[in-house]
Amino acid sequence: MVFANGCFDLLHAGHVKLLAQAKSLGDLLVVALNSDRSVRRLKGASRPLVPQGERIQVLSALACVDYVTIFNEATPLETIRLLKPDVLVKGADYKISDIVGSGLVQKVARIPLLKGISTTGLVQKILKAYGR
Repeated sequence: MVFANGCFDLLHAGHVKLLAQAKSLGDLLVVALNSDRSVRRLKGASRPLVPQGERIQVLSALACVDYVTIFNEATPLETIRLLKPDVLVKGADYKISDIVGSGLVQKVARIPLLKGISTTGLVQKILKAYGR
């Protein structure tokens, strides 16, 4: 089992690449999604932009994603403890020592990011295009 987690607020090509590569590392990909409450704690009151029900729908539609689960806490540590995945996947912007649950799995995979693609960058482009 491969495990990935995140907010996945505005799903973009970087997310899809990470999840597709994550799936290639095992037979089953479980994505743990930060709940709306969890996203607000991490990103601020203006986030998430997309409610958790819609984020679940979008992630579930990806062929590489087998299961989606929600967590309310700041980190998915309890979900990782419960599911006991073999592989934990995060973006390469994370140091292994900073990846929650890294000591509980057989392998940690850091996936290179697509340069210049981020949810924050998309939000900034939208604000610039439509004013604020």
